[in-house]
Amino acid sequence: MTTWSPGEQTTVLKELEKALARSGPNYEFIDFSGKKYTLGYLDAQSTSLAHGLRAAGAKHGESVVSVLDNCIEQILLLFACAKIGAIHVPLNTAYKGEYLRHQASDADGAVLVAEKEYVERLIAVEAGLPNARVLFVKGEMRADGADKLDLRPLESAYVPTEEPTGFTPAPSDLAMLIYTAGTTGLSKGCMISHNYVCNMARQLMGVQKYTADDVIWTPLPGFHFNQYTATVMPALMSGAKAAVYPRFSVSNFWPEIERTGATVTQILSSMIRLIAEAAPNEAQQRCVGQLRVAAGAPFPPELQEVWRERFKPQYVRGPAGYGLTECAIVTSISIDETQPGKASGHHNDDFDVRIVDDNDVELPAGTAGEIIVRPKRPHVMFEGYWKRPAETMKVLRNFWFHTGDIGMFDEDGFFFFLDRKKDYLRRRGENISSMEVEGVFSLHPDIQEVAVHAVLADMEDDVKATCTLVPGATITEEELCRWSVDNLPYFAVPRFIEFREALPKNPVGRVLKYELRDQGITEGTWDREASQVELVKR
Repeated sequence: MTTWSPGEQTTVLKELEKALARSGPNYEFIDFSGKKYTLGYLDAQSTSLAHGLRAAGAKHGESVVSVLDNCIEQILLLFACAKIGAIHVPLNTAYKGEYLRHQASDADGAVLVAEKEYVERLIAVEAGLPNARVLFVKGEMRADGADKLDLRPLESAYVPTEEPTGFTPAPSDLAMLIYTAGTTGLSKGCMISHNYVCNMARQLMGVQKYTADDVIWTPLPGFHFNQYTATVMPALMSGAKAAVYPRFSVSNFWPEIERTGATVTQILSSMIRLIAEAAPNEAQQRCVGQLRVAAGAPFPPELQEVWRERFKPQYVRGPAGYGLTECAIVTSISIDETQPGKASGHHNDDFDVRIVDDNDVELPAGTAGEIIVRPKRPHVMFEGYWKRPAETMKVLRNFWFHTGDIGMFDEDGFFFFLDRKKDYLRRRGENISSMEVEGVFSLHPDIQEVAVHAVLADMEDDVKATCTLVPGATITEEELCRWSVDNLPYFAVPRFIEFREALPKNPVGRVLKYELRDQGITEGTWDREASQVELVKR
């Protein structure tokens, strides 16, 4: 039976106030590529920005959309929005076209903020953003060419005032919208409360034992929930420091760890492997034993051993537990606990987690089933999907959140994630909507039908598009891939393409993707990595 406990309810602003009281305004809190910012700067500049956003039309309960690379402005926006009751909505910088239009339109804010490099993408879809009015541009302003959006330099959003905004958020107020990958449909905005952001940060502080002596380093982008909940907010709440790098680089990893004095890393599995496989350099040799926690998700046991032997961190840890954007962290384990190699923690004080069959009947230990979750405290998971009450109720049936994932608990209470019940893809840290990729492919005049699905390649999942062509079409796989590079985010461009006469279907005409997944890479499959097609990560 779930025991309901309010616990401490808090907000990102309350945590900023605590940090200022504890460490003082001159405390150098965060490092962006060598440029350091104090807590006082964060507080004063976010107040100035809050006034400017409000003057431009941002309102309580409405979104402020940003398309920014890793920069201090992304963090300032979180606190500035909080100071006027607006909602911080960071979007993936790889998005363009329909991907970008859908999320920016769905968020429905009047005010947007973007790097100069991404302005043209927003102008290209401005007709599909009915409520967007003002676009603040970070970087050099160019002739805009916008018909509707009022383009302004981001500097003009900073109002020179120290006057408080007069608004104090409640723990239940929305701090952010984080868009899911839309893996079984269009992407949905998860409504994230202030308390959820802070509670997840508190969880990670606990399981990874953060202290005021830590420097938490990450290259993960600001449109990922991780940067806020695993790096910035845990550092703020524990008295530690944060260091954010613009973009992951194997060659710069150890020089950055050395320069920042990092003691904790937050990275992804693909990065972990690349670092382990890289040739030693002088910075790496000087940093042996410097890291207290090397954390990544996932972090295979064989790679953990490599890291222990070569880099000698005090703790090497895979996922701190299991969770989704909608609810995290629902199972967890401390870095000083031991667990079976592929486990993801055990029950914690924040969530009740069950494994059930298709009728929501609980299954015994050792039996796989769907993972369902409900909170033991208020506002520790999402508040629902933005403007989608029916879809929210669908996943919250029987008063439990249904993850769509498969897992089990063993006899000792350890949790194991086994598979994904929902039809979606995950590739090198990015969730990809098969439906959205299929929607883009279907726009090509030579494509009759397309199924986008996962295939196993080089020991991990990659993306394949299996297509049928319209009669008389002469397009090649390489030509189709080059076209998709111009129309998809780089991470969603399929590595593999295969043309077929027909797709496997059930009696009612639904494509049987599991058959395509099982067939994998066939003799007729074209491989982008064996071609001359290059991806640019922008």
